[in-house]
Amino acid sequence: MQGGRHLFPLVLLALLRGLCHGKEPSPSAVTCGSVLKLLNPRHSVRLHSHEVKYGSGSGQQSVTGVEASDDANSYWRIRGKSDGSCQRGTPVKCGQAIRLTHVNTGKNLHTHHFPSPLSNNQEVSAFGDDGEGDDLDIWIVQCSGTYWERDDAVRFKHVGTEMFLSITGEQYGHPIRGQREVHGMPAANHHNYWKAMEGVFIKPSMEPAKHDEL
Repeated sequence: MQGGRHLFPLVLLALLRGLCHGKEPSPSAVTCGSVLKLLNPRHSVRLHSHEVKYGSGSGQQSVTGVEASDDANSYWRIRGKSDGSCQRGTPVKCGQAIRLTHVNTGKNLHTHHFPSPLSNNQEVSAFGDDGEGDDLDIWIVQCSGTYWERDDAVRFKHVGTEMFLSITGEQYGHPIRGQREVHGMPAANHHNYWKAMEGVFIKPSMEPAKHDEL
């Protein structure tokens, strides 16, 4: 028994050290300033935008899901909710507010109280100019640990409307035939998980790390 009493503090200390270590960002943490593609694993499509506007609803730039992994219009840059709030190379925490800026058009991932054209959920669009939009461009990263890791399936919950970034499989016709509707849904479910895929990830050391083609 005496040996057991001596062993207990050592075990407790080891557990505490493990918990503290778990809060340190790993080299695979997703960081501010990184440019990436986001895959919806349920429907095997990547978050996408392009200079095609909705023909109904807001009339803003459309956001869709595409199957192709090599489409240059599927890159998004991770930014803070305001300039300076997410320094380049800083690991993104679970629960952190971010903006996702479409690289090729400079518009931010956005949602608002317009019905989506196919499913009648909430429309998701790309909005703003040169990365500057409004408060409806802000999303909370929902994940299970302390930091958003590249292998994690995460959710994006919209701050202004509390909707989740989702895909349920509806497909567009002309002029974006076969692309999937992206929309906001009120409930967390298997349609609104996303995974970081191809891109350029900025390491916490501030050195750019090539993950795939850009």
